[in-house]
Amino acid sequence: MTARAWAELLRVSALFTVPGDAFAGAATTGGRPDRGTALAVGASLCLYEAGMALNDWADRDEDAVDRPHRPIPSGRIAPGAALAAAGALTAAGLGLAGCAGRRPLTAAIALAATVWAYDLRLKHTPAGPAAMAAARGLDLLLGATATGTTRRSPGPTARGAVRGPARGSVRAALGAAAALGAHTYAVTAVSRNEARGGSTAAPLAALAAVAALGAATARGQRRARGATAVPESGQRTLAAASRATPAAPGTTPTVPRRLPASSGLPTASRALPAVLGAAYLRTAAGPLAHAALNPSPPLTQRAVGGGIRAMIPLQAALAARSGAVGTAAAVMGLVPLARTLARKVSPT
Repeated sequence: MTARAWAELLRVSALFTVPGDAFAGAATTGGRPDRGTALAVGASLCLYEAGMALNDWADRDEDAVDRPHRPIPSGRIAPGAALAAAGALTAAGLGLAGCAGRRPLTAAIALAATVWAYDLRLKHTPAGPAAMAAARGLDLLLGATATGTTRRSPGPTARGAVRGPARGSVRAALGAAAALGAHTYAVTAVSRNEARGGSTAAPLAALAAVAALGAATARGQRRARGATAVPESGQRTLAAASRATPAAPGTTPTVPRRLPASSGLPTASRALPAVLGAAYLRTAAGPLAHAALNPSPPLTQRAVGGGIRAMIPLQAALAARSGAVGTAAAVMGLVPLARTLARKVSPT
């Protein structure tokens, strides 16, 4: 019984929407997921769960009226225990981010501050959806800044020096962070009415935002400024070619900015963003349309749940647009897990 109460408090079924933030961030930098990405995933999970525990602690009086079945008002979890869990999880998340480097730690500190500010001060203000959107965007940037930070540089830097992603590659993650933030803003605006319902405007606005995001992510691979995005398979091919033909002494090996026509990039990799964009629309749009037609609490809660689950195909689509086909497929593998667990523990 205690384990189930904590699962409800922490909304464990929504956990599967978190790793894709870091993986999408890693993809936008052009790097492959590594130890730094794994640390970012761990930090994201801890900070997300800290926010869930803190949310229920802050809303314990309101939940006693609107949701008396929640773990704290029902007496299954003590308020002090929930607050202590939020503090411990925040510390763990910052510790994991710190292991990835200074820049990931900076992003994690900003993320943690946003989460605590949202739960304690901003949730019931007009700034609430913007704060939640900023948190998701920062989570993606955490993955972008952490990827590559734990690899040792083979160059002329000091032995054992740690290199990080280039500034330009991290800037490339800002567009993906903005897309994820826009989706989060729309879903959060709908969630403000899930206990009592009655709002048609919020689901309609969210439906329009989801349609725009779905169309934007379906346009194919994003090209970095001044270069053509190369899928992970193509990166490995180029790396192998550069090793096979070493540069002359005293020169720096170069790789072509564009893959030769004979490399034959698979059509599937070019079509994948469109497929994933359609999956995103299918997951989010239907429940939002139903909530717009009948903004009752059950249908509004279903729309919020669909919006939360839709983050996974959106994250996968953002990764695919950066050419990270393998990463996109791995992220989509979380969908059945999230769906199965959502039948047992509500994500809202």
